[in-house]
Amino acid sequence: MTMSLKLSVLLALFASAAAHGQIYKCQPPGGSVEFTDINRGSYCKLMDLPGMTVPAPARRSGPSAPRAAQPVATPGEFPRVDSAEQKARDADRRGILEDELKTEQQKLAELRREFNGGEPERRGDERNYAKYQERVAALRDSISRSEKNVDALKREIANIR
Repeated sequence: MTMSLKLSVLLALFASAAAHGQIYKCQPPGGSVEFTDINRGSYCKLMDLPGMTVPAPARRSGPSAPRAAQPVATPGEFPRVDSAEQKARDADRRGILEDELKTEQQKLAELRREFNGGEPERRGDERNYAKYQERVAALRDSISRSEKNVDALKREIANIR
């Protein structure tokens, strides 16, 4: 392992320490050194990473019923946007999303027309039946992806205030 690769692995581990809490250095007999957040037995040692204290996650009290979203307090120096400007931004966003939705719906209609109910017309370069089947599968995947895009765009439009 090159020095730069070792350094990048260690930097990644130190950066991920804040997310995972504890880092172990494991070296099994006859094996290579591995850094992980899972204690894998007697050959793993907990690393002392100064300045990397991670608080435990807050415990929930009572039943784990979903709560309504609480408004988040913003710092006083955080820039504010007046309601008229926010409404204009929302209107712009809605227009952009509606244009994307229209384009995606046209693309979906074209794909469905080409798919022809699962039996698209064979092309001249598809004398091999396997090539034809690959194109049919690719069309099916494209239709599925496009349907998901349409649904996601509709959800986004519905979420705009």
